[in-house]
Amino acid sequence: MEFVILFGFALVILGVVLAAIRLVRGPSLADRIVALDLMTVQLVSFGGLTALLSGSAGFLDVAVVLALVGFLATVCLARYLERRILLKAEELT
Repeated sequence: MEFVILFGFALVILGVVLAAIRLVRGPSLADRIVALDLMTVQLVSFGGLTALLSGSAGFLDVAVVLALVGFLATVCLARYLERRILLKAEELT
């Protein structure tokens, strides 16, 4: 069981690195928002794996709070992107 958890850690870290590359290189703001959301989800899973490995439920509380903050950040960034697109459309007309 411990091997599976450590393998999960490796996959999560790989995913965070790849998402960070997309966050830096992303050609559009939407790509960067999706990469940031993906990193948040992966960090939540990192907290869950840490809770499994240590046997402590305290890490789950941190994971839940991070998930809520990540959700709110994604919603705020998506609304910002929508308003930005609408303002550009108004400028063209």
